[in-house]
Amino acid sequence: MKRYFIIYKPYLVLSQFTSQLGKQTLADYFKLPKNIYPVGRLDEDSEGLLILTNDAKLNHRLLDPYNAHEREYWVQVDGAIPQQVIIHLQKGVEINLNGTMYKTKPCIVSLFNEAPLLPARTPPIRFRKEIPSPWIKIILTEGKNRQVRKMTAKVGFATLRLVRNRIEGIELGNLQPGEMKELSEKMIYKKLFNE
Repeated sequence: MKRYFIIYKPYLVLSQFTSQLGKQTLADYFKLPKNIYPVGRLDEDSEGLLILTNDAKLNHRLLDPYNAHEREYWVQVDGAIPQQVIIHLQKGVEINLNGTMYKTKPCIVSLFNEAPLLPARTPPIRFRKEIPSPWIKIILTEGKNRQVRKMTAKVGFATLRLVRNRIEGIELGNLQPGEMKELSEKMIYKKLFNE
């Protein structure tokens, strides 16, 4: 039977079930049937939406770069980010992928007027009163290794906190770190592929 889950992967948790060097994994938070695995991943220092399933077809459709799909990230950056930098990010920037320079695809980038409503992170982001730490929204249709962090670093703004909020029509909603929700096959295919 095919099963589908969405989770809020907490900060400093690996996107896998097997332990590695004593680090926390998904198994520390979620009890799932055998053969349920994440579709894609989030880095240990990133948090937010992950889809888990035993549906090989869904896994292939979401991971094949040919089937570009939207991934929305909420990114807190170090320093006041000007509009010209937002425009630069939208057009694509060159990042290093395993020693080869790669220009990211055009994407949607916007500045939040105020910080998005998110659960507090543990441990919290360092707070420096004299340096702003605004939030931007980045919507990509590709998923290269540590792409968002590399993109913001390339334009001179370190990423302080990174949360994946949405994959196509599936959003975190009111899920909290370490929480999970099961979706039906019909619902997941409708929200991801309008089927």
